[in-house]
Amino acid sequence: MADKPSVLFVCVHNAGRSQMAAAWLTHLAGDRIEVRSAGSAPGDQVNPAAVQAMAEVGIDISAERPKILTVDAVRESDVCITMGCGDTCPVFPGKRYLDWKLEDPAGQGVEAVRPIRDEIKTLVEGLISEIAPAKPEATT
Repeated sequence: MADKPSVLFVCVHNAGRSQMAAAWLTHLAGDRIEVRSAGSAPGDQVNPAAVQAMAEVGIDISAERPKILTVDAVRESDVCITMGCGDTCPVFPGKRYLDWKLEDPAGQGVEAVRPIRDEIKTLVEGLISEIAPAKPEATT
């Protein structure tokens, strides 16, 4: 893994789970990790309930747009995390692949999306501790 690991989140529409995961990772890891997200069949817009759920925790994803999954995005990522898109993610040797089993927020209200948002946060925190733990403060 490079000095700055890169993570790609993939779900079908790139409108809910993968957008929330990318936002959490960017928010929690800052510039320690390069973050991408994509979908195997991207939607027209980010799920409004996901936008609202993330806004409730102070993260604005309203300007994000779903993106198509490309072979280059996978090739350029150290870790590829799928969320309900099956085998649509191309496989390259030397990459780490994870599949997070998360409920699909499509068509659900913000009440149903909040627990998904919170579960994603927990998974992202675990991922950060594995691939880019905080460096201890230097003592003088």
